[in-house]
Amino acid sequence: MTPRRAHRSLAATACAALLFAACGSDDDSADTAGADEVTEADESTDAGASDGDSSEAAASGDEIDVWIAFTDDRLDWTEAVAAEFNAQNDGPDVVVQGYEDYESLFDATLLAFDQGEPPAVVQYFEAATTEARDAVGANGGSLFTSVEAAIDGRTEINGVPVVLDDVVTSAANYYTIDGTFSSMPWNTSSATMFLNRSLLDAAGVDGTPETWDDLRSMCEAFMASAVATDSCISWPNHSWFLEQSVAQQGALLANNDNGRADRATEVLLDSEAMVDYVSFWKGMQDDGLYVYTGTQRDWGGTYDLFAAQEIPFLVYSSSDTTLLTDEGVNGGFDVESAFMPRNGDATAGGGNIIGGATLWLVDGLPTADQDTALAFMNFLNNPENAADWHRTTGYIPITNASVELLESEGWFDENPNSAVANNQLKGAETSAATAGALLGNFVAIRDVLTEGVEDILVNDLDPAERLAEAQEDAQQLLDEYNELFG
Repeated sequence: MTPRRAHRSLAATACAALLFAACGSDDDSADTAGADEVTEADESTDAGASDGDSSEAAASGDEIDVWIAFTDDRLDWTEAVAAEFNAQNDGPDVVVQGYEDYESLFDATLLAFDQGEPPAVVQYFEAATTEARDAVGANGGSLFTSVEAAIDGRTEINGVPVVLDDVVTSAANYYTIDGTFSSMPWNTSSATMFLNRSLLDAAGVDGTPETWDDLRSMCEAFMASAVATDSCISWPNHSWFLEQSVAQQGALLANNDNGRADRATEVLLDSEAMVDYVSFWKGMQDDGLYVYTGTQRDWGGTYDLFAAQEIPFLVYSSSDTTLLTDEGVNGGFDVESAFMPRNGDATAGGGNIIGGATLWLVDGLPTADQDTALAFMNFLNNPENAADWHRTTGYIPITNASVELLESEGWFDENPNSAVANNQLKGAETSAATAGALLGNFVAIRDVLTEGVEDILVNDLDPAERLAEAQEDAQQLLDEYNELFG
């Protein structure tokens, strides 16, 4: 076992021990599973366990807490929506609290359950879905309850229309598991490409690349021009972009239909699709076309390269479409958004997948609190709010009604970049590949893949050989998780 593998095994074993304690303990302790630059979901309980199958949340009061992983203008926006909701709601008031990231939010959630004062709603990102579904309290009951089950067929709750059945297909396909929504989709994105059209025009480079070959040709032409910069393109070294490309090629990240037909028992990090993408990536770097900032998950560094006009192409999260477009407006250059380039030799059954997060409903809430939480989730995603959230942030409009509202207002005609992510996701074929993977220990598995790619880029390693090693490490993490929950 390599030192790296030993380290990951120890970390996973420690997490497994904590999970086991949370599942089997009679006390109030709460613990977690897995870790990423954001976080995962967890296992926990609170001081007031019920006699039923679930942990009992705090008694009903005048307020319920909704915890989200934003502290910027997205928190301000959510607080404003909560204030509007509270003004018309007869139940408890919704109090929104923001955290710097999913990791700190997760830690706070554990502490709150430990103290018997959990929030009613918690935001977790998509890779934490399996852990959130598996999370249990000390009595063995689920930590979270199904949003769809709690809605129980109602078309409105506390006067708020239910919009869960209107969620756009891409998000519905990811978060519908065993035929039901476990959580309420909210901030949703995909990976798209951004072009500095002004810089490309100055270089005499026309068109928009659709495939890897197109991108390489355009980058070679740009680098041969009189306005060439030090490099042509960048994107963060983050597993999410590899997952996107694998899905584009119609391939899977895990067995059992990406963990959707049954619990995933095998990861597929060394698949042909994965090796092909990493080989393309490394080839672009070897030829001076791709620039690696030298830091894993460097969202800020790659963003800054594009904003400073040091590269004409950037592959990034569509959630920053508004910000990146504004960079061009403020910097005096034209920014265009386009689909993420794909492997032109692999076209069957593929398409891009989503990223982002959903809202999870804590189990065991008093009826009044649960209904208020459900009403707020649906109010947050009503057509007007979902459209405004999209306009403000760049996340896709999460319901079909919000898309129709934006279209009727002429928003996409005036802001064509804002239409790209949703159109890209709508164009994906419906398959297990494009639904996205469900994996235990997914967050830690992402870290293994990201670390492997850095090795390949920095140390000039063979992609197939290094990915085979990453496959072994990731499989061990999945096996250890499934020993607890499989």
